[in-house]
Amino acid sequence: MEFRHRSVLLEETIEGLNIRPDGIYLDGTLGGGGHSSEILRRLQNGRLIGIDQDEEALAAAGKRLSEYTDAGGQVTLIRDNYCNAAEAVRALGITGVDGIVLDLGVSSWQLDNAQRGFSYRYDAPLDMRMDTRQTLTARDIVNDYPESALYQVIRDYGEEPFAKNIAKHIVQARQRGPVETTGQLNELISAAIPAKIQKKGGHPSKRTFQALRIECNRELEVLKNSIDGLIGLLNPGGRFCIITFHSLEDRIVKTAFRRNENPCTCPPDFPVCVCGKEPTGRVITRKPVLPTEEEMEENPRSKSAKLRIFEKSGADEE
Repeated sequence: MEFRHRSVLLEETIEGLNIRPDGIYLDGTLGGGGHSSEILRRLQNGRLIGIDQDEEALAAAGKRLSEYTDAGGQVTLIRDNYCNAAEAVRALGITGVDGIVLDLGVSSWQLDNAQRGFSYRYDAPLDMRMDTRQTLTARDIVNDYPESALYQVIRDYGEEPFAKNIAKHIVQARQRGPVETTGQLNELISAAIPAKIQKKGGHPSKRTFQALRIECNRELEVLKNSIDGLIGLLNPGGRFCIITFHSLEDRIVKTAFRRNENPCTCPPDFPVCVCGKEPTGRVITRKPVLPTEEEMEENPRSKSAKLRIFEKSGADEE
């Protein structure tokens, strides 16, 4: 099937990157190449590095960006997780970049491809791996995690009020045999949530599937461990744009950006800073940029999207 994915907050992100025609830009979640193609349209002697752990996304982006990939080294595509982006970029002999974009979460194409097991809308093997080279799948989590760990994952990453009951139903069911498919999991979740609640709040499996996907791909852990290193990769004046779709993601980004803007750990009553920690830059977005009403109407996936932007300190700043 064709890789289709509509980039959320596209114009706002491109504007936020403040693109220089001769700059070097990193798209750490390349997907179908939506952000990258818009960046490349604005480059003249610049360069783009695109990273994605999904092999099929890379292939699709390669086709979409082919007019630029044929242009003698203007585009470099790498199959990896963005947590390794700083090392991957430096391995190319590049010491810094002028802008970075991360568009987090799962792509529309991944959800629509039944075989990948991301969606509760299709009956398929429980997989949910963004990188098919990794061994851990959603099936392993559902069948091997202790009940307490399952409950914690569903409660914390899915913010699911019925997490305890869902975990209990899963553990009871797997004693009779492994839970192999998204369809089986849907039935267990539905049995664990009261019918009157299901009538109100959308599909009953939405939160649990999100939680399993986040756990399977270590999404929050990767994000938390990557932001400081990626800020370190920025050239002076470079911009870092991150689009989140989950409150926990947004909290991690907000906290990391603020800490980089104000890293001082001195007690509040100290008259002067003695810890010696210097800001690495400033937060451009005091409040996150949200999608317009028009975008939310055209693309329902954008409803939970938030864009935050950080700018690295310039060379002429104190």
